[in-house]
Amino acid sequence: MNSVVTYSPAYTIVSSYECFNRCSYCNFRVDLETESPLRLESSLEKLQNIDRKLVTEILVISGEVHPQSLNRLNWLEKIYRICQMCLDLGFLPHTNVGPLSFQEMSLLKSVNVSMGLMLEQVNPKFQQTVHKHAPSKDPALRLEQLEWAGKLKIPFTTGLLLGIGETYKDIQESLEAIARSQRRWGHIQEVILQPHSLGSSQEEINLPSFDLNLLPGIITEAKKILPETISIQIPPNLVFEANFLIECIVAGARDLGGISPKDEVNPDYPHPTYQALSAILQPAGWTLKPRLPVYPQYYSWLSPNLQTAIEAKKNLI
Repeated sequence: MNSVVTYSPAYTIVSSYECFNRCSYCNFRVDLETESPLRLESSLEKLQNIDRKLVTEILVISGEVHPQSLNRLNWLEKIYRICQMCLDLGFLPHTNVGPLSFQEMSLLKSVNVSMGLMLEQVNPKFQQTVHKHAPSKDPALRLEQLEWAGKLKIPFTTGLLLGIGETYKDIQESLEAIARSQRRWGHIQEVILQPHSLGSSQEEINLPSFDLNLLPGIITEAKKILPETISIQIPPNLVFEANFLIECIVAGARDLGGISPKDEVNPDYPHPTYQALSAILQPAGWTLKPRLPVYPQYYSWLSPNLQTAIEAKKNLI
């Protein structure tokens, strides 16, 4: 049995909380008139204050700007410059900012060691419910993103959102769609199984948190459907009971994702510390080890300057 569970020592930079989608379960977005935009100087200051010996990954996230918006180019340029600042300061950026055009994705590939986008669920029925006011959550659009990332040879993370009204068949079909993309391109590093967790800022308070008792069984099913080259990831701040976390790992989860000071997407659920997680895992025979935001089998996919950035961080893992 592989007794290692991995995580990425991370810090999150939010380019913008403004988002043209309005998912009914969201605890992240704000309206335009309520946001104080993060200036690049502020991002630089935050990055300069991070201990480079403790953090390897910078997760760059953002609310989405409509593809036809006049502000789209500025939005993209800001994200690009944040990623470049991360590299200049010795960090490894991983960007997840919503669906991109092929050209936008290609551009951001040049300043990211990996990228990501949640598939969530492939059943289009959610466009009539929780995604009724979220055009970019169209599953066809998100499946296209998986294909483009494969064509561009971008090491990629995707995943499912659980507890938004899906059936077991929906979950299976979503996992099968990811598996098909992986067999075609081989670019998917991780699949996140993320339970919806009720937050204080979401609009639809009648959407309860996902029943965590179902998660180990879903992990087992994911292990059956997904190729072995994909690591199954669960967020430890949303799977917080010690025995239950171990049960999920025994079922097949082997990664805990980026552990950072704050979960910007689920701000009501702080990340546990490395020490707290180790105290849970070690007595059960599991070793918690740090990893980079790109897996070794994908190093050759990256440009020489990104490979150099990776070499500089290898000594920290």
